[in-house]
Amino acid sequence: MGLSFLSRHFDEQLRLLPTMAKWLLLALAVGLLSGTASAVFLFALDVATGTRIAHRWLIALLPLAGFAVGWLYLRFGSSVEAGNNLLIDEIHDPKKVIPLRMAPLVLGGTVISHLFGASVGREGTAVQMGGALADQLTHVFKLKHEDRRIVLMAGISAGFASVFGTPLAGAIFGLEVLAIGRLRYDALLACLAAAIAGDQVCLLWSHALGIHHTHYAIGAVPALAAWPLIAVALAGALFGLAGKLFADCTHALSAWMKRRVTYGPLRPLLGGIVVAAAVLALDADRYIGLGIPTIQAAFAQPLAPWDFAGKMAFTIASLGSGFKGGEVTPLFYIGATLGNALAPLLHLPFALLAGVGFVAVFAGAANTPIASTLMAIELFGAEAGVYAAVGCVLAYLFSGHTGIYRAQRVGQPKHRWMASVPADTRLADLPARREPPRPP
Repeated sequence: MGLSFLSRHFDEQLRLLPTMAKWLLLALAVGLLSGTASAVFLFALDVATGTRIAHRWLIALLPLAGFAVGWLYLRFGSSVEAGNNLLIDEIHDPKKVIPLRMAPLVLGGTVISHLFGASVGREGTAVQMGGALADQLTHVFKLKHEDRRIVLMAGISAGFASVFGTPLAGAIFGLEVLAIGRLRYDALLACLAAAIAGDQVCLLWSHALGIHHTHYAIGAVPALAAWPLIAVALAGALFGLAGKLFADCTHALSAWMKRRVTYGPLRPLLGGIVVAAAVLALDADRYIGLGIPTIQAAFAQPLAPWDFAGKMAFTIASLGSGFKGGEVTPLFYIGATLGNALAPLLHLPFALLAGVGFVAVFAGAANTPIASTLMAIELFGAEAGVYAAVGCVLAYLFSGHTGIYRAQRVGQPKHRWMASVPADTRLADLPARREPPRPP
């Protein structure tokens, strides 16, 4: 009678137990793979950055490094060159398992880019490694399309969480990045478990390898009041426009280069010539690599008001010409330095607006305001949460229907005048310009 009672009244919960066990085991496997890959990547990145700083002449070899990476992708990586966009497309429309070669190719390509002085990030690399490694479980466990979608999302979450040390943001990023205005709650458990596991595995390896995540000190946060909230909202709109400008210019340069230079390896070679010449001629080392020292300085002291524009230009030139790496850390740099420049004008502390800009430009460029707000809370503390949320939401709205991920879908348009956009339209397929209807 006891079993009968449980079956009648708790049937849903009993059925949930084997499903939970399945996804927890799969998520732990994904976290183990992604966290280990991220730790190796962070270690290699640390070595590459230190080597470049110690031997500045390596920057002069950036064009040759670009050609080498371009040739490797042409010869071995044409099926995975779409990177993060390939992962997003496979989640929405599963076709075939991501080739395992994506992981070593993007790892090697990104480390080479940093070693010789390109301005690229690290998120794209960690996410691609996490997704590619997670998708190999499809072969092992003979996963169906729907389960494969969730495993890929868990890989994205684990990669993001482990490379930045932000498990909550990573979990939501894997759900939020797929479509504007829509979350996949059926993958919430897997993404959360994979993000936590990936972060913890990466931490264990990081201690063994002697590396660590970067910490940022935001200091005292002003009490909530009318002017600070209004000022952060105004800044948030500018952060969103900066994210839109970055995404649009990167895509435009990439498309222009592909039209003008048909042989793939020549594109990063030419981009490398421009970037290396500018760095060496202008003594602009602060605008290449990750730029972590400048980001940290933005929280503590006034910086040159054009630093955000310098980083944006060098990153657009690097990514738009075909160098491998992520966009997110350069977006952190752009946001922190833009916030630093705006702080005196808006009568706000440098650290507060640098912190809000850090996450808000990313929120606008990636269309991920919830994940970005959680990242602010994990990195800066809960006290900054409300200001970060205001900045991220305004940046999300003002960045429009564009973004760094062209395969992202429009699940729910941001504005009413975009309601005519068909469901699940890719950002890449949207018209270049949409005007709001004129009032009658």
